[in-house]
Order: sequence, then C-alpha cells, then structure tokens
Amino acid sequence: MKILVPISKVPDTTSKIAFVDNNTKFSTDNVQFIMNPTDEWYALTKALELKEAQGGEVVVIHAGLADSEQVIRKALAIGADSAFRIDMDPTDAYAISVEIANHAKTGGYDLVITGKETIDYNSFEVGGMVAELLDWNAVALVSKLDIAGGKATATRDIEGGTETVEFSLPAVICATKDLAAARIPNMKGIMASRTKPLTVLAATGADKLTSIASYQTPEKAKECKYVSVDNVAELVRLLHEEAKVI
Repeated sequence: MKILVPISKVPDTTSKIAFVDNNTKFSTDNVQFIMNPTDEWYALTKALELKEAQGGEVVVIHAGLADSEQVIRKALAIGADSAFRIDMDPTDAYAISVEIANHAKTGGYDLVITGKETIDYNSFEVGGMVAELLDWNAVALVSKLDIAGGKATATRDIEGGTETVEFSLPAVICATKDLAAARIPNMKGIMASRTKPLTVLAATGADKLTSIASYQTPEKAKECKYVSVDNVAELVRLLHEEAKVI
C-alpha cells in the first residue's frame, strides 16, 4: 500500500501573534514553526501503522518554501520513507489542493490521509478538495480505520455520535482524534531522516481563489458574571439586556 500524507507548517500555539503592513501580513518575527499537530499525530502516525501492518510506503508532501525543510525532515524522522516539497507560497487552500492532487494522480497512491485541519486557519478544506479533484472516495473526521483487500471500514464523528462507513480504495480520509497515537522521533530516525529523499517539485501555477484582506486578533476575554442556579430570572435578564443574545 502506498500512502500520501500532506503536512503543513504552522505557528506553535505558544507563539505571540502579530500582524504587519496595515494588518495584511502575518509577522513571522520570533515565531516558532512546527508540523501541524493533526497531520503529525493522527494522519502520519496512522499511515505508519498501516505500513507496519500491511507493508508499503509512506510519502509526505508539503506545499511551502525552502524554510519548511525542518518540518519535512521531522516527518521523515518519525518514519516516512520519502518526501516532496511543492515550491510555492501556501496562501490558498484550493491552489494547495490542486498541486497535491496533481502529484497524487501520477504517484500510484492507494490512500491519502490528511489531518482534520490546520491549527492556524482551521479551514478544514484541503482533504475534501483533493478528493474531489481526484474523483476518489472521501471520508472526513475519521477516528478509526481498518483496511483489508482494497476495502476500508472507517468510524467517523458525526453530530451526537459516530457512524461506520465502508468504501473502496483509492480514497482520501481526514484524520481526527483517536485515529492514532503520536510518535516522538528517536535518534535512529533523526539520523536516517538526513539521507531520505526530499524532492522539490515546481508548482504548476494553480489559480488562487482567495486573498487576505486583513487580519485581526481576537477580542480580549470579557469579565464573566456568575448567576446562582436558583436565579433563572436574573440569568434571563442578563442574556436579554446585557449580552443581547435573546
């Protein structure tokens, strides 16, 4: 089985976020970047588990510039066999999806596993668009996956519970919590990652459908008011007169 795992580079959640150029550009000053957690902890780890159980190959792909190599090498250290970097500024989910799909069409892959979403934009778009562009089966929010004989069974999260679906390969799945347990690179993996192939691909110039108008930071948390469980009337009054949500 040959599995493709797209990975993203995102700011560490402890980084202080700031914007420049009249709030139209994210400032990277003093920002530590990491591999997107859902790509690393769930998608990549599940791909490695499938390889260990059934044999095959795990390939990671990343849309980004040369400064992304450290993140890609970490994926190789965790256990991926090889990597591709699409040389582009990853500012639009559709353009990224087109580039990933173009590679997947010719790569002989049986499965693409993405993380649920990135922790910076939280757009939850790339997995679904890649599947549509490939015309492959797609299952989102997968928390359990079993594959045998070219057929897959997945448990996915839905509102109020879960559901189990069966589908054939090739397919794209979007991984979420509980699909796999995170792995930490060991010294052997780190050393091996230095010699594993990392191929740079020229972007095909896919159209970008979005652009950044401006950024803004979230409002500061407002003071909380506590109401006794016995004083429903006061709670209703506050929601109506102050919060203005009813």
